Amino acid sequence: MGVFAQQKETIYQFKVKDLYGREFDFAKLKGKKIMIVNTASKCGLTPQYEDLQELYDTYKSDNFIIIGFPANNFASQEPGTNEEIATFCKENYGVTFPMMSKISVKGDDMNAVYQFLTEKKQNGLKDSEVEWNFQKYLINEKGELEKVIAPRVLPTDPEIVNWIKS
Repeated sequence: MGVFAQQKETIYQFKVKDLYGREFDFAKLKGKKIMIVNTASKCGLTPQYEDLQELYDTYKSDNFIIIGFPANNFASQEPGTNEEIATFCKENYGVTFPMMSKISVKGDDMNAVYQFLTEKKQNGLKDSEVEWNFQKYLINEKGELEKVIAPRVLPTDPEIVNWIKS
């Protein structure tokens, strides 16, 4: 392994499908700060969609993007199909940031993006576990994981806003 083991992997290696089944290539986000958040439509934290959209509206022109990953890993709070999720996000919260197809963010069927986000051997920062819906992973302009933010911390929290502005 040697030197290679020290090299940080980046988010840019991943391609996923969005809510509409189109390919989404993280490599096209080079140079942007990225917030990745696992979302759910029937969670006590679901109103965070509003804060996420506000944050996106405010900073999207400053090389910042939010990527939502609907997941049904917690108390079956995202039972919907991709179509239902898309409708819910648009009608209830006016979501315009990219939303991906529903995935798993923990357990044996964890999506590869979340393996990267939660495993230090891949992200070079730390091991973490997705605690609940709306956990936030902050990725710098080089595609490296920089911070893990707990689900209850609002997207508009100064820690996040200051990170975007820095």
